[in-house]
Amino acid sequence: MRLGRSAWWIAPGMVSLALFAFLLTRVDSDAAGRAYAAYGGVYIIASLLWLWLVENRAPDRWDMIGATMCIVGAGVILLAPRSAL
Repeated sequence: MRLGRSAWWIAPGMVSLALFAFLLTRVDSDAAGRAYAAYGGVYIIASLLWLWLVENRAPDRWDMIGATMCIVGAGVILLAPRSAL
């Protein structure tokens, strides 16, 4: 593999992705789109942690600024007060 590691490194990621996909199927359909926004935030954090901890490359300023913008956006989608229609 690219970093000289075994292909078994893929297994935890695949299990995590499958578990999260399963959990998304358990969300009420009215809020499924918002659940995908939460997934986006989780994916971004996991990707930067992978970059830092597995690939030994610290996220730079632009990575952190972009991630912060996305997490704030996901927070607005998930937590904004909504009126009943």
